[in-house]
Amino acid sequence: MVSLLAGKSAVITGGVTCIGRAIALGYLRHGAAVTVNCLDDAKSEEHFESLKAEAPSGSRLSSIAGDIGKKSTGEAIVEAAINKHGSLDIFVANAGVSMFRDFLTLDEETLESHLHTNIRGTFWSTQAAARQMIKQGRGGSIIGISSISAHLGGAQQVHYTPTKAAVLSMMQSEACALGKYGIRCNALLHGTTRTQLAAGDLANAEKLAYLEKRTPLGRVGDPDDLAGPAVFLASDLSKYVTGAQLLVDGGLSISLQ
Repeated sequence: MVSLLAGKSAVITGGVTCIGRAIALGYLRHGAAVTVNCLDDAKSEEHFESLKAEAPSGSRLSSIAGDIGKKSTGEAIVEAAINKHGSLDIFVANAGVSMFRDFLTLDEETLESHLHTNIRGTFWSTQAAARQMIKQGRGGSIIGISSISAHLGGAQQVHYTPTKAAVLSMMQSEACALGKYGIRCNALLHGTTRTQLAAGDLANAEKLAYLEKRTPLGRVGDPDDLAGPAVFLASDLSKYVTGAQLLVDGGLSISLQ
């Protein structure tokens, strides 16, 4: 296999489980050094240890824990990547939360958690990454993990869908702000994917059958489905792609079934 990311250093927030983990493994297989951000708890440490066990032999993989919604955490993540791997070429803002809740009874804590992680976390971390890339003077790639929810409404997602629209909008505006530095900014919009956050919803056999029937490719997504597109956006294969939104949803968002 051709190593598309050899010599590159990448950071992935929320990188020890689900989509972030799949992207981390994809980057490692293509020769990148990877720093993952995760929560500061025992479960996250277990996930990181299992990620190390699954990574290709000789992989350059490190982790740093912290609350991604804090400005200081974004700065610390970038610093950790520089200290460990010497540079920062790719940054994936993946960390996010998603809970299905009734709009009319939504509590303040749930709304705040979505704004904190999905919006503030993406903003502060990508700002820190951009500053480092500018300092290095050789461009880079920033990728925001959005969702088809950026374009579609959901009765129990009134607090969630705007945050994913914000991630998409951030990548578009960052593409305008950072293009003069050779930094490309793009968004991946996934459909329903088998993650921890979607597990409860997909446990409903009737709902799963409906989604599978509605999706042209006939199944819901797996986290690994995002790895290839993330490698593409990180590599020189997409060297003239910025401000783009790449749908990775099996055709769900364009199907009327």
